[in-house]
Amino acid sequence: MTSPITTERHGDVLVIISNNPPVNALGAAVRQGLEAGLKEAAGDDSIKAVVIRCDGRTFFAGADITEFGRAMQEPGLPTVVDMIEAFDKPVIAAIHGTALGGGCEVTLGCHYRIAVPSAKIGTPEVKLGLLPGAGGTQRIPRIAGVALALEMTAKGDPISAAKAMQAGLIDRLAGEESLAADAIAFARDVAAARPLPRAREKTATADPDAIAAFRKDNAKRFRGFDAPAANIACVEKAADGSSFDDGIAFERTEFMKLMMGVQSAAQRHIFFAERQAAKIDGIAADIALRTIKKVGVIGAGTMGGGISMNFLSAGIPVTIVEMQQEALDRGTGVIRKNYEASAAKGRMKPEQVAMAMGALTPTLNLDDLADCDLVIEAVYENMDVKKELFGKLDKIVKQGAILASNTSYLNVDEIAASTGRPQDVLGMHFFSPANVMKLLEVVRGAKTADDVLATVMALAKTIKKVAVVSGVCHGFIGNRMLMPRQVEANKLLMEGATPEQIDRVHVEFGMPMGPFQMSDLAGVDIGWHRDPTRIENIRDALAAEGRWGQKKSAGFYDYDEKRNPTPSARVAEIIEDFRSKSNLPKREISDEEIIERTLYTMVNEGALILEEKMAQRASDIDVVWIYGYGWPVYRGGPMFWADTEGAKKIVAGLEKHGFKVAELLKSNAETGSRFK
Repeated sequence: MTSPITTERHGDVLVIISNNPPVNALGAAVRQGLEAGLKEAAGDDSIKAVVIRCDGRTFFAGADITEFGRAMQEPGLPTVVDMIEAFDKPVIAAIHGTALGGGCEVTLGCHYRIAVPSAKIGTPEVKLGLLPGAGGTQRIPRIAGVALALEMTAKGDPISAAKAMQAGLIDRLAGEESLAADAIAFARDVAAARPLPRAREKTATADPDAIAAFRKDNAKRFRGFDAPAANIACVEKAADGSSFDDGIAFERTEFMKLMMGVQSAAQRHIFFAERQAAKIDGIAADIALRTIKKVGVIGAGTMGGGISMNFLSAGIPVTIVEMQQEALDRGTGVIRKNYEASAAKGRMKPEQVAMAMGALTPTLNLDDLADCDLVIEAVYENMDVKKELFGKLDKIVKQGAILASNTSYLNVDEIAASTGRPQDVLGMHFFSPANVMKLLEVVRGAKTADDVLATVMALAKTIKKVAVVSGVCHGFIGNRMLMPRQVEANKLLMEGATPEQIDRVHVEFGMPMGPFQMSDLAGVDIGWHRDPTRIENIRDALAAEGRWGQKKSAGFYDYDEKRNPTPSARVAEIIEDFRSKSNLPKREISDEEIIERTLYTMVNEGALILEEKMAQRASDIDVVWIYGYGWPVYRGGPMFWADTEGAKKIVAGLEKHGFKVAELLKSNAETGSRFK
């Protein structure tokens, strides 16, 4: 087998080059090649310095994650990094693209670092529930200081070459097109320099108050996660006067704790699940896709505007349609305001705002959609309205165009049947706010053509969405699983639990908010029948009194002017009134019962979805709930969580409360199997 590592001699400089597409991952063959390259340089007295660089689009962008959980082939990455650092000739890292994770640690082992201005450097291991385990937590603080080390390791966001140079992580900037030559010139400049700058020989100091402030400032971001605390502890160790070797031993212990823990397994599961979700069962990977050069969006409200922004930001022109000029002006005004807010925060340049708005064509005429390649409707969630609209689109829009509904519950097959081209129809369920939320449920109708589905899944990547294929069922994957949670949460209110208890249990579990906080945020009146004299449940009673949630400063909670919630005496009265009318005795509800009835029921529904083949795989369900509903990533999604809890425990909890258990879940409990 050909090694991904080659060497080139440039006079007295040996260049070690990695060519391991797509991202030069530091797999065993790469590590072995780096070791061989160093040995070659060590055995040749005429070589005065070494450059390590990569071909392709990036420097080493991290460890080979497929090796996780398997026996590591020697040399391990820590050994290679130590070998580079101990080398008695200058070693220069030449960085382009991204130097991430293990790639960053390779650069830290080098004595000098040169990078192109567009390069980024970082340690994103925390996002997989880990820490940089090849000395990163010990070398960054020694080279660039504790403050930057905390930011890089505990948050995991990469930094620019300019910021890295300012901090001392990079020694010199190269020309964007001349990295190879500039790195060799740099190597010659430092060839005779001694002593060699080695990170292990430097010291780091820290202000305990600054570390405490960092923890406090990021408490919300780090809530529930184990890895940020471990990263912080390792950086602290680097600055407490301990020897480098003691710091490395501490880092190794903390790394292994995380590696063997459930949280990292969950986060790695989602890493792979997101990539797996893009694959469509039964469709060839090389199927010819339809061309999407122009998109139509019907509806300029919150959803329609947000959907339009996804395409405009990707450089795809959008024609947006409304019924009334006022609604059209308001919708396009919100789009402009959102873009200008992004520009004010430095996320966009003013010319990018102008370009995006210039690609938007507002109109009151459906006929203006005739030449669109994809049309997405985002109108009122009513089947008759949607069927009438799709009947019109069938006559207006060119043949071969894709027609999509943004419905969140309705039957896509019924909508498709209102056209003469059901093969061109599918669901594209965006999540609100559509320009922010990453999830896109792509609903495959019974007659949806393979190339239509494949085109939309590919397009999702273009507009930076994580797409998951769903079959046609009420609520698809996400909202279908949400329903039993909401139903049981409302029953629990009637039996003695309070909104704040139920929400607290969900937040402590790791959700961003509980079911009643979510209802207040979305609007208690959403889907309400609008008849204040027809009061059939607690929500009807709240809506009839104008308690529509945060927008009215009253819903399941009372809100102050800053939208801070407090328990509501009036809501307690309404619940008590309903309970007494229903002759339900009030009882103590345990937190455990809330979990069993609101979360175990979701797992059960997920099992039914898999039985019915409404989702391609269990991990797709996990992706939906991570990216669409805020399920804590450190729990890996509802189906992964169910596997860690154990199917037997889930089944016992469901049966205790009289729920009918899905056959797949029962089977898993009996055989000890995991969801697939």
